[in-house]
Amino acid sequence: MRLPLTLILVLLAFDSAFASPAKRHYSTHDYYVLEHTPLAGASLADCARALGVEVVEQAGELRNHWLVRTPKPTSNLRKRRADPVLEAFRDLRTRAQSSHLAAREEDALHSRRIVSSVKHISPQVLRQRVKRAPPPIRPPDEEQDIESSAVIAARMGITDPEFGRQWHLINDAHPHHMMNVTGLWDMGYTGTGVITALVDDGLDYTSEDLAANFYAAGSYDFNDHEDLPTPKLFDDHHGTRCAGQIAAVKNDVCGVGIAYDSQVAGIRILSGPISDVDEASSLNYDYQNTSIYSCSWGPPDDGKSMEGPGYLIKKAIVNGVQNGRQGKGSVFVFASGNGGRSADQCNFDGYTNSIFSVTVGAIDFRGLHPDYSEACAANMIVAYSSGSGNQITTTDRGQNKCSHSHGGTSAAAPNAAGVFALALQARPDLTWRDIQHLCVKTATKVNPDDPDWETTASGNRFSYKYGYGAINGVEFVRAAQTWQVVKPQVFLDLPTMQVANGTMDLFQSTNGGELIVPGGVSSTINVDQSMLDGSNFGALEHITIKVWITHSRRGDVEVELVSPNGVKSVLAGRRFADAAKTGYPGWTFMTIKHWDENPVGAWTLTVFDQNKEDESGNFLGWTMTLWGSAQDETQPIKVYDVPVIDDILPPVVDESTDNSTSTIATPSPAKTIPKPTAHLPGDHGDSEGEASKPAFSGSSGSQQDGTKPEDDAVEASASATSTPTADEGWFFGLSRLLSNQVWFFVAIGAVVIFGLSAGLFFWRRAVRRRRANYRSLPESDDVAMRSIGRTSGGGQRTKELYDAFGEVSDDEDADEETHLHPQGHSPSVNLHSGFLDDEPSTGGMTPAHYRDVPENVTLKEKPALEHSQERSDSRASGSGSTSADGSWEHASETR
Repeated sequence: MRLPLTLILVLLAFDSAFASPAKRHYSTHDYYVLEHTPLAGASLADCARALGVEVVEQAGELRNHWLVRTPKPTSNLRKRRADPVLEAFRDLRTRAQSSHLAAREEDALHSRRIVSSVKHISPQVLRQRVKRAPPPIRPPDEEQDIESSAVIAARMGITDPEFGRQWHLINDAHPHHMMNVTGLWDMGYTGTGVITALVDDGLDYTSEDLAANFYAAGSYDFNDHEDLPTPKLFDDHHGTRCAGQIAAVKNDVCGVGIAYDSQVAGIRILSGPISDVDEASSLNYDYQNTSIYSCSWGPPDDGKSMEGPGYLIKKAIVNGVQNGRQGKGSVFVFASGNGGRSADQCNFDGYTNSIFSVTVGAIDFRGLHPDYSEACAANMIVAYSSGSGNQITTTDRGQNKCSHSHGGTSAAAPNAAGVFALALQARPDLTWRDIQHLCVKTATKVNPDDPDWETTASGNRFSYKYGYGAINGVEFVRAAQTWQVVKPQVFLDLPTMQVANGTMDLFQSTNGGELIVPGGVSSTINVDQSMLDGSNFGALEHITIKVWITHSRRGDVEVELVSPNGVKSVLAGRRFADAAKTGYPGWTFMTIKHWDENPVGAWTLTVFDQNKEDESGNFLGWTMTLWGSAQDETQPIKVYDVPVIDDILPPVVDESTDNSTSTIATPSPAKTIPKPTAHLPGDHGDSEGEASKPAFSGSSGSQQDGTKPEDDAVEASASATSTPTADEGWFFGLSRLLSNQVWFFVAIGAVVIFGLSAGLFFWRRAVRRRRANYRSLPESDDVAMRSIGRTSGGGQRTKELYDAFGEVSDDEDADEETHLHPQGHSPSVNLHSGFLDDEPSTGGMTPAHYRDVPENVTLKEKPALEHSQERSDSRASGSGSTSADGSWEHASETR
């Protein structure tokens, strides 16, 4: 029985898609690759039968290319003959061209069908490839893999006393999980000539680990507007620690940096309020000489904030990539965030989901995903940081201080920046986009069995938790040395899609839109080749999606994008703590999951919610922009410019508008960017990593069946204490309590019982007073006044009754006698700041291991500590976690 052609192809495609590549047996079989043309007349099975071969599997991801095989000849005589498969094909071609006897016409027709269906066939021969140039980096071997930190220190003359504790450089316990840079040091790549700016809380340039590599010309204090970024506040330590990861020199103080001969600058912006213009200036400071800007900060990582850079800051970032480093572009490195425990995601941060940023998540010393590290479709890579019982050892503030408690994604970002410094020493001509391409191409796929990994249309693998993988120093720099600089950046703005005539004006007033129903609401945009050709669009890199969605509870909304090739990007997952009613008024998401994918076809955006009776929203519209490299770099390239207004639906497009037309922006107050460790869990160093859970399992299932998961324990885990935050208050969650009828009636019953008890008490007291019989004493009866206070009567009992109701306390008695008021108070604990402070209190809470304070506090420093605590308490109580107050937090604190 002959199987239909379509069934054969479906079965083979299914087998090749879900099975591992078949093992090769070159000793017993000869292998060939056959390129099949399905529409030419002969099925793949017919072609294989005619050639005498067996179909093994599809040849990788090459469509209609098939690996086939035949047993090797068994006799020496046959071995000396011509290749039997190639001979069979030649014979078929000869018969197909034959025009002899009519009796052979059927055979000729069959041969023609076979020949026309086999476009190409080539034997596969094992070859030893020879490198054409001497490798600049010694390839790792088994002996090098097992070198311990002590052996490497002795060989390289490293005498730093804490080098053995710098597991991110040499991981003696798990040698496959480290930054892998010692091989680069052997080849002379130590970061010479490269400058990295730490945009942070200052940099201690008096430290013996940093003084020699401090770059004063690129440093500035934007908080106090001084030339030097001196750390002044008691908790100004983070920038110094990050600088030590990159450029700590080889000496006898602490440890060494990844690029220990590079230079570091300090740009201080996190130690007080800062305006948009100063923040914008900080990101372009000395940008012709400074190559890398390491930024470990952003909006609060509390699972309910959605904020991004303002217009001026966007302009500065774009200016940096377009004009920095003499046109090669500044390299912006941002930590992905420490809000994983709060179900936060880095696509709600306008810095980490910017196409101009290298977004860096964290993995621990075992290569596992720590629960604080945020996941999203904008994650590009991960680097090593705290978790599973280990933290980062690096330079601390002070002349010869060392920290062993550094961590979070804000420690992962400087580790990546250090590798970039080594690469820029090897190839100073690399552009900012070359750095991103090298991240995508060379990252190591850690934990390959983690279900969060997905194969993309380009054949690469992507994970929301790991991005394209862990940055590997040797692999990154090796690829950089022979890398061909990418063509200029181009972009294609696709038409804006209005859903059910949805609109949003400048004041965020909305009309129309389609109600988000069970199963979600979908909208599709089509991309054709003519659109790409008209924009000189060559290869796809980033995709940005701007959405307009109204909803009474923003955290219930989920957004997914599906490409023409069936690759799905989860842009927004559910956020249990996000109760904002503002929806998505023109918010921009970003995904790099479709890197190198062919964008031609239909792109579908679907918006879901949780289908709660008391929460609802409308999908108003969306638009998509494709970013990539040019087809022809000799053609004129359109340069991107930041629009002044980009959140109106539909967008205002007026080609006749003069570019000089003035606009008046709404004044924005100064904002305080929180410390990098603001939302970093105190036990981040002991965070148990995992490699077995997908980041967005709920979203994945919802697309298939249209259902959404119910609230579960994740909501409870978003907060580590019952103490309310500044935004929540004590009545946060009361609506959930009232939604449960049992709790409602219990509460009503308690109120009734309390009222009856109080009424009974006051009735009995009134009766007692009416029964009291007051009589005058005879004139001869003297009663000492001091005896009155000693009598036991109703007064004392009344006090006891009041005590039962909590109305009288000993403190009140003391106040009445002394006229003094109690001085002590119990400050409220702010979940999203106090719980994650650099030096959290251990009272009633999980003790925090991360400390942004010196190990030894001197008496001289105590006043500064008290001042710092007062400042922190004030900031925690007065700042919210939503965008309305403009507060910001350091990535290591929030993430």
